[in-house]
Amino acid sequence: MLSTVTASTVSAQITAATAGPLALVATLLLIFLLVLKELVSCSDNPRMKNLIRVLEIAILPFLLAFTWFVVTYIAEVLN
Repeated sequence: MLSTVTASTVSAQITAATAGPLALVATLLLIFLLVLKELVSCSDNPRMKNLIRVLEIAILPFLLAFTWFVVTYIAEVLN
């Protein structure tokens, strides 16, 4: 029983310790992908149109993660 509780506690501490840097990396990658999409959208090349669709697919999970980070941060501040 004690080893299960200890493993859960260590896992929660590791998760809490990596949440800040993970949020920073995800946010920076989201900004990079959004800027790249805007730069590519200026082109009329059909290959670039395909790249835009791929970037939109890549942006969605990062956008959801960013929303989650913001919501949890606001909830943390309000408590």
